[in-house]
Amino acid sequence: MGVETFGDAGVTGKRQAKRARVLLAARLETSAGQIEARLRDLSRKGALVECSLAPPVGSEVVFTRGSTSVPARVAWTAGNRVGLEFAYMIDENEVLVQLRRTSSDQNQPRFRRPSLFGDMSEQEKQLARMWGVSVGIAVPGE
Repeated sequence: MGVETFGDAGVTGKRQAKRARVLLAARLETSAGQIEARLRDLSRKGALVECSLAPPVGSEVVFTRGSTSVPARVAWTAGNRVGLEFAYMIDENEVLVQLRRTSSDQNQPRFRRPSLFGDMSEQEKQLARMWGVSVGIAVPGE
């Protein structure tokens, strides 16, 4: 996941807004019902989603991700990919906020990789070091 800035839309044909590349569950509400989608790309002005049934170009939808819902227009489709233009600019950080740890999560233990020598005897530790030397890697001590 990352954010890229594209050049001037008027001169180069590329987008001006920063876009966050993601892979998150989303939903499109259409006049025909709800469509489950995968959010692939998000900016303040629009989004790229993938879905099994693409709404027609020009149709009005409501894009929903988490607690954020925003009216949008289908700007283009290509196979199962749909380009959405939001009715108004959004704060993309509100859509992506669920990716960050909340303050209540700070007290939860994080996964930690166990030590290489966690429950090894001295003899097993020595064997690990010798094996590392034989294959050309350094096996650190404790």
